[in-house]
Amino acid sequence: QVQLAESGGGSVQAGGSQSLSCVASGDTYRASCMAWFRQIPGKEREGVARIRTMNGATYYADSVKGRFTISRENDKISLQMNSLKPEDTAEYYCAASEKANCHVHGMSKWEYDYWGQGTQVTVSS
Repeated sequence: QVQLAESGGGSVQAGGSQSLSCVASGDTYRASCMAWFRQIPGKEREGVARIRTMNGATYYADSVKGRFTISRENDKISLQMNSLKPEDTAEYYCAASEKANCHVHGMSKWEYDYWGQGTQVTVSS
């Protein structure tokens, strides 16, 4: 089992920056990929950014490419969000996948086995 605990989030003006952190504990060796997803009420949870634990390879959704950066240091991953837009408003979730091929395709919530409790990010215009 892997436990994930997010921190950060809150309210920010459009154009501003915010950073999220996620600390993993437990059987962290099981995680092949760690990622950030986001969800707004009534919509599907969507992948934002992913990092492969073995080599640090990253993947970003087109909507955040060039604005968000995912990084990892030991059992902590971070998401630096710059040039925030109102459409970035969502509940953000940290996730971990045990699947060896988690890095192959895009990001599907079904590939992820462990989830944090979520943290709200609100961007006002």
